[in-house]
Amino acid sequence: MFNIKGSELIAVMGTIAPSAQAAGAATSGWLDVAQFQKIMALVQAGTFGASATVDAKIQQATDSSGTGAKDISGKAITQMLAAGGNGVQAEINVDAAELDVNNGFRYVQLSITVGTAASGTAGVVIGIAPRFLPASDLNNASVTQIVG
Repeated sequence: MFNIKGSELIAVMGTIAPSAQAAGAATSGWLDVAQFQKIMALVQAGTFGASATVDAKIQQATDSSGTGAKDISGKAITQMLAAGGNGVQAEINVDAAELDVNNGFRYVQLSITVGTAASGTAGVVIGIAPRFLPASDLNNASVTQIVG
């Protein structure tokens, strides 16, 4: 276990690229979680606009087009506020068993919504505990390097 690299155990499944996000929602796109036992979304808020808010949640769907999209209960952050300060992060953990698998839900997306004024945001969805190693085989095409 000590010889395993972190990139063999986790995969960058999808992202919301860093930006000065205007008021409204940005999403990661729909990601198939069938090959992972757990996922984690990392939500980042950089510089907030005046009186801005940032919300984030994980949604689920039955296919990569977002068919039947719905929120996963309990998988939303407490709203981040400009008054709380810049440069903050939040994590959202999801176990694959929390998806509505009995009804065919196996795709997820991260949604980050900015309210009031443009704010710096970014997000990463990470696949954890892959069913087969190495997890890096399942990285999003946006991952251009693995060092070490």
